[in-house]
Amino acid sequence: MKLFVSLLFSLATFVFPPAASAQQAREVDLQLVLAIDASASVDPQEYQLQLDGIAAAFRDDRVHDAISAGKNGSIAVAIIVWAESGTPGDESAWYLVDGVVSANAFAKRISTWPRQVNGGTGIGAGLVQAMRMFDRNGYSSVRRTVDVSGDGRETPPRDYVVLVENARGMALSRGITINGLAIENEDEDLSAYYLEKVATGPKSFVVRAGRYEDFAQAMLRKLLREIEDLPLSASLE
Repeated sequence: MKLFVSLLFSLATFVFPPAASAQQAREVDLQLVLAIDASASVDPQEYQLQLDGIAAAFRDDRVHDAISAGKNGSIAVAIIVWAESGTPGDESAWYLVDGVVSANAFAKRISTWPRQVNGGTGIGAGLVQAMRMFDRNGYSSVRRTVDVSGDGRETPPRDYVVLVENARGMALSRGITINGLAIENEDEDLSAYYLEKVATGPKSFVVRAGRYEDFAQAMLRKLLREIEDLPLSASLE
């Protein structure tokens, strides 16, 4: 009997790990997950252009200044590389960015992130996994944002997958903002789709990149707007 109770306790601890207390969590101005498209429509060069664009933004002095201007002078950031709905995305650890050195270190790490996933375009499943990354991550902030980039619409769903509309509902219920970066190299109306179907939450917005070569500038604009918390909602740049 004691063994049975012990086993139950062990299982409960595994399924429901103890939450970090408020005293343990470090306060930052923003918790940000960068959700990167690695579906079949993204070739190796296009995948690398996304990584390089993110890295360039975090090396930019304007981003450093925006982070320093915040109340806490810091943000927490992580990435998830997503693709097929039935395949878990590839998550990074969380990084504290509180100055030039830490921002450049994050940029260096992300610029060489290996591609582990491929397949269909499972935006909803990728967003849900991204939102779960906020749980017990050791950070606390008023604002939590998922920044999703991609070049396509959600693949026609299977019965068991989480749809993008379900993910939006989850974001609203948890007070999480989803912003989009639509890469319109194959779909010139993708930004409108992202605005209608993907972006949600306080001050949510969508940025468009006409080609993958425009991704870096679009990411820089997007990141600055997220860090600076500009007072606009559900808009398109």
